[in-house]
Amino acid sequence: MPSATDQTLRPFLWRAANLYSDTEIVSRNHDGMQRYTYSEYDDRTAQLANALEEYGIEDGDRVGTFCWNHSRHFETYFAVPSMGAQLHTINPLLPDAHIQYIVDNADDQLIFVDQSLAPKLAGAVADADDEFDGVEFVVMGSEESDDLESTAYESFIDGHSSDYDWPDISEEQPAGMCYTSGTTGNPKGVEYTQQMLWSHTMASQTPQGIPMADDDVVMPVVPMFHVNAWGMPFTATAGGAKQVFPGPSPDPEDLAGLIENEGVTISAGVPTVWLGLMEYCSENQVDLSTLETVIVGGSAAPKSMIEWFDDQGVEVLHAWGMTEMAPIGSVSHLKADLQDADYETQVNKRSKQGLMVPGLEFKVIDENDEEVDWDGEAFGELWMRGPWVTTEYFKRPEANEAEFEDGWLKTGDVVTVDEDGYIEIVDREKDVIKSGGEWISSVALENAIMAHDDVSEAAVVGVPHERWQERPVAFVVPTEDADREALVDEVTEMLADEYPKWWLPDEIEFIKNVPKTATGKFSKKDIRDEYADQSLVDGQVPEDAAPDRD
Repeated sequence: MPSATDQTLRPFLWRAANLYSDTEIVSRNHDGMQRYTYSEYDDRTAQLANALEEYGIEDGDRVGTFCWNHSRHFETYFAVPSMGAQLHTINPLLPDAHIQYIVDNADDQLIFVDQSLAPKLAGAVADADDEFDGVEFVVMGSEESDDLESTAYESFIDGHSSDYDWPDISEEQPAGMCYTSGTTGNPKGVEYTQQMLWSHTMASQTPQGIPMADDDVVMPVVPMFHVNAWGMPFTATAGGAKQVFPGPSPDPEDLAGLIENEGVTISAGVPTVWLGLMEYCSENQVDLSTLETVIVGGSAAPKSMIEWFDDQGVEVLHAWGMTEMAPIGSVSHLKADLQDADYETQVNKRSKQGLMVPGLEFKVIDENDEEVDWDGEAFGELWMRGPWVTTEYFKRPEANEAEFEDGWLKTGDVVTVDEDGYIEIVDREKDVIKSGGEWISSVALENAIMAHDDVSEAAVVGVPHERWQERPVAFVVPTEDADREALVDEVTEMLADEYPKWWLPDEIEFIKNVPKTATGKFSKKDIRDEYADQSLVDGQVPEDAAPDRD
């Protein structure tokens, strides 16, 4: 039986609404900027809960969202799980076939959709068989959609009471749901219980996590459809922080304006977000004086990015996590005994994925099923377990057998751990390059290449080789004014100074942009499919192109 002492989400909002009733929530919506307070937000979540109840949403039902980062989406974050239903955030950047699969697999009853995303969802609905049977749609805003038979959100909640008798909910009640991006088949569903999200929030609020306080202004750029915006809406609410939501498809100018105008202190997003902001700041006068912390995840943060933000007085916190972990696992805080270390040592530590946050355990297993030493050199797969780490996939028993063992999640990330306990992602298992029986880290090469001033993005993939099994090829996006011929020589020299000869890419190919997954990560599968064969002879690096080993 649930009790008032169960670990659930509702008390986080109760605290914010009662202790910080006048603190603002600011949102860049489709229909303009919106401002209201936690007290008013609390009233609107109650209206939404009443509307959902009248619609017929019951305990355990799943409610989908197909939305960007804005206040109405944020209202579903507390209203849906606090009434006993389950919030299912759907990634609108996925292919239609995956969206159809996800909605059908989750058995969504109702989907909230943004006006700008309604055509995308309508396309998936039109091409579906019976995946959307019985699903109805609510469009976020004051108007219905011309693309979907729908109800406008404001009409949906209008007239409903701002009082709601919130039920006592068991901490084991499913509260959230998110699917992986499905790069190797259909997406896999991950359910988060109330207790999992509560535990994740409390761990985030520790000094070793990503704490947010009542004097912070928090702007999640990481999408709210991607693992709960890394838990930031829950953590910021728990801390009573002002929240700023950047709305549909924010560009660097939008983000810079919100930072300046709203006094943002903490923000988070994938590296491409911050590379875009850096480029915008180099061409425009931007006041970043309020910004204290930038959280980078999804892909490795280049050292050059960390150093650039350091010059602006902004700390970069490198974080790592997974959909299966709700998602935060580690954060690159400096240990106390490293506070007086030289700058290069500090940047090297901060560029790693960091230290495991309190509450989690990990181990690193090599290909012989043995734990590796913490020496910063031995490679192995990272295994995780803890209160907010899932132990199974939703309706996917075949995946459970392959990716879980005795309560441990096999992450698929190949890592090293140094003597201080800092985890460094060397590669994904499917991306690490094995050449002549030795491992080459594509991530390390990418970060080194992106340290060059004339490189915007870089991805390194392994391609088949007759003699060496695989060899690395680098795909580089040069800056607009780069001298490409000189850049090849300079990048090669840079890499040769840092890595053994046999690590060096056999070729450097220039491309317009690195393909991205639906979550903003580099899509190496797409690179292999789209580019790799074009740069090779018969799909293989010529044998005489492979460097001799030292």
